[in-house]
Amino acid sequence: MTSTPPAARRSKITPERVQEFYDAVLEQLREHGYEALTMEGVAARACCGKSTLYRQWKTKPRLVAAALRANRQGTLAAVDTGTLAGDLREAARIAAGNSGRDTRLTQALGHAVLSDEELQGALREALVEPELAAFDAMVARAVARGEIAAGHPATEFLPAQLMGVMRIRPVLEGQYADADYLVRFVDAALLPALGLASTPAPAPDPDRSEAP
Repeated sequence: MTSTPPAARRSKITPERVQEFYDAVLEQLREHGYEALTMEGVAARACCGKSTLYRQWKTKPRLVAAALRANRQGTLAAVDTGTLAGDLREAARIAAGNSGRDTRLTQALGHAVLSDEELQGALREALVEPELAAFDAMVARAVARGEIAAGHPATEFLPAQLMGVMRIRPVLEGQYADADYLVRFVDAALLPALGLASTPAPAPDPDRSEAP
């Protein structure tokens, strides 16, 4: 009998190689936009066969969503400062760290985010839903601490306000929203809407003695 040779094993893709694929995706997005991005173009940029990309990610929207998620510098899931005001300020700082990159890529994705249901679903799963869950957790902790009432009407709009002002500042003022800008927005707009103090209470001066 002639023995059947074992099937060839597929080589494992290393994390470094995966990052090269993601970098190629983001370069293509920034240069050409989502509609012109193709799996063939990404494969050529990353020096691989397009079958490798299809085998790993199945579709272009899933590959794009994975690349965006992998290249975020920080997420809101770990934010827990002990107060809602502190949480929102820290969320603003993290959002500012992603501001320029995220805004450019959002512009590159353009109309496709609204017209391509698969892309929209992939982005929501990869990027949007985890951040919405983080905002929900911040609010739940604040309610449990007694900082705000359950069902406070302003809490529904926190993600849209913070992320919206980050996206619109380049249009209005020609510059990205940095940490100082977003923290000032939290203090001036979000905290007052929640009925919270907009600035931290000053710490007592230990060197100051009481008058006799």
